[in-house]
Amino acid sequence: MRAFQLLPSYILSLTAYLLPLTSCGTLPPLRGKIDVGHESFAIFVGGNGQNGDLYAVRADGGPAVPITFTTVAELRPSLSPGGTEVAFLRGRSLRDSTPSTIWVLNLLNGAERELHLPKGVEAPQGVAWSRDGGSVIVAAGGSFYRIAAPPQDSEAQEIPPPERAAAESALAVLVGDPAFARIVPCKRPQDLCVEPRRGRVGILAQAAREPLRWGGDSVAFFVGDLLQIRPLARGRPRILNWSDVPAAPRQMTFFQASAQPASPSDQM
Repeated sequence: MRAFQLLPSYILSLTAYLLPLTSCGTLPPLRGKIDVGHESFAIFVGGNGQNGDLYAVRADGGPAVPITFTTVAELRPSLSPGGTEVAFLRGRSLRDSTPSTIWVLNLLNGAERELHLPKGVEAPQGVAWSRDGGSVIVAAGGSFYRIAAPPQDSEAQEIPPPERAAAESALAVLVGDPAFARIVPCKRPQDLCVEPRRGRVGILAQAAREPLRWGGDSVAFFVGDLLQIRPLARGRPRILNWSDVPAAPRQMTFFQASAQPASPSDQM
C-alpha cells in the first residue's frame, strides 16, 4: 500500500484514465458521425481489388467514414431494417478472393458476431434481412438459409421451397412502397431496367451498375464512381455530394430513417 502511495501523482492519474478505455471493449464505429437508427445513411464497400473495407456516408452526403479496418475482404453489406446492424461477408485470409464467412456488426456498440452455415454448404453469395429484422437471409449454393440475428443464437435452417420466393425478394432490388417493380440488368448488361409486376420492362439508366433501393420513393445506382439518386415519380435525379471517398466504391446498402425507428438491440 505504501508503494502505491509513493507513485507520482501523474502516473496515478494516467492509470485512472486508461482503465476505462481498456475495459470498454470495441467502440461504436459511427459514434459522433451518424445517429445510428435515427438518421438516414448508407454503407458501402471501398478499396481496389478483391479486398475492401466497409464505409458509411450520410444520406445528404459529406465525408465517407470507415467502419472496418481489417486486411481481408469485406463485401456485400446489408443494413438491418432498424439501421442498427449490418450483415456482410468476410474473407478468412488475404487469399480468400470469395469471402466465405458471414458476420453481423452492431453499429451501436461495435460488437461483431459470426454466423455459420451448415457444414458442406458452398460459400455464401449474398446476405439480406427479414422484414422484421429478426433473422439474416443467406444465399449459398443455389439455396437460401435463415439464421437468427444476434443476440439470438441458433443454427442455420434451409428455407423450404414454398418460402423461396420471399427469400429471393429479400435479396432483390425492389422499388416503391409497397413494391411495384424491381431493378434488373437489361438485355445489354451494362444498362439497368425496371421490371414491373405487370407491364413492359423499361430502361432506367445506361452505363449504370449496382442499383439499390433509396427509401420508398427513389432508386440509386453507380455511374462510374458517382452515385446517382433518381426519384421514382417527379423530381430531378441528383448526385450524392460526398467526400473522402475510397477507391472503387461499390455494393451499397441504404437505411431510411422513419419518425419511429425500430427499437435497436445493444447486445450481441
